[in-house]
Amino acid sequence: MAIKSTIFKVQLNIADMDRHYYADHNLTIARHPSETDLRMMIRLVAFALNADEQLSFTKGISTDDEPDLWNKSLSDEIVSWIDLGQPDEKRIRQACGKSQRVKIYTYQERPASVWRTEIEGSIGRFNNLDIIDLSGGDLDALANLAERNLQLSAMISDGELTFTSDSGNVTLQPNHWFPAH
Repeated sequence: MAIKSTIFKVQLNIADMDRHYYADHNLTIARHPSETDLRMMIRLVAFALNADEQLSFTKGISTDDEPDLWNKSLSDEIVSWIDLGQPDEKRIRQACGKSQRVKIYTYQERPASVWRTEIEGSIGRFNNLDIIDLSGGDLDALANLAERNLQLSAMISDGELTFTSDSGNVTLQPNHWFPAH
């Protein structure tokens, strides 16, 4: 018998001063049995940084042909494709061909560094690709915020994200690797 996903209910209040986006989102997140609390919280970080009424979680880790999050137009075109980790060049190429905008969030410093070196020469042609590294923040503290019922506030200002919950605060400074800003 297969292990089932763990369901998390998140009330996320977003105040994004950089994009002038202010909204409350009631989210249901299915954490795959092989997914860590950190990876699930990174999905929430990506959601907060890209929040939009059309942004949604996908089947993600259990599906090869979908990203972790996406924003689809009313005509079912993929506007934003958001992946986590270190996808291979083939997946990046396919995502850039399917979507208007592709964002990849890396969060494990050593593997991300090696991955960056491996793909650097092959990604220059993608003008709709952004790669953002999150490994500079306190990721252990971020993972510790994970609770089955979570009330979370996200404040974004000058590119910095601060998550606040009853369990504490975590601040992340996303680092844009590609294209260099």
